Amino acid sequence: MTLQQRLRAELKRAGDPARAAQMQAYMKSAMPYFGVSAVPLRAITKRIFDAHRLPDAETWQRESLAIFRGARHREEWYAAVELTGHRFYREYQTRAALPMYEDMIVTGAWWDIVDTIASRRLGPLLRAEPRFMRRKMLDWSRSRDMWKRRSSIICQLGFKRDTDLELLYACIEPSLDSKEFFLRKAIGWALRQHAWTDAREVRRYVREHADSLTALSKREALKNIG
Repeated sequence: MTLQQRLRAELKRAGDPARAAQMQAYMKSAMPYFGVSAVPLRAITKRIFDAHRLPDAETWQRESLAIFRGARHREEWYAAVELTGHRFYREYQTRAALPMYEDMIVTGAWWDIVDTIASRRLGPLLRAEPRFMRRKMLDWSRSRDMWKRRSSIICQLGFKRDTDLELLYACIEPSLDSKEFFLRKAIGWALRQHAWTDAREVRRYVREHADSLTALSKREALKNIG
């Protein structure tokens, strides 16, 4: 039995069909759910991944992508993302992993997948390899793909005083006039998050870009600071 087959079998066994319908409706997902919520899903994936250590970075990436690309239910996507962050593979969190994350972001193309990868995978990569990742995030900020743009904007969530404001503002700038809800929301979210650390700076930025920022972005940015 392959790793994906075992995951699928255990997720199916743990699923709740009534919850599955609710989860699919909430996420507006074309892909069905088994009906496994986050806590039991993490427990299942941890148990399986702890018991099946992969030998090297190439195999880790190949298995992660195989699970993701072969998914029939959305929890299998979540399981693949969990595998990318498993403790066994911390040493593989290098620039070599970026194409894998890009593949998942572009394929997943929805906030549940994109936001997890952006904040929990790209963020640490940016801390570890700032020069390389800075260039990549600037490139992504101008991508035709909305979800790569969103990822570049929110990859520094939780950085607090370590936030590279020059990078954040540069990643926001190409999307300032976007009509896309998920980009306008991302701009506001990233600014609101930094406002917990430096409210004065966020107020200044919003004031100086009042004619460019959308009402949604401004409202979200200032939500907790007035």
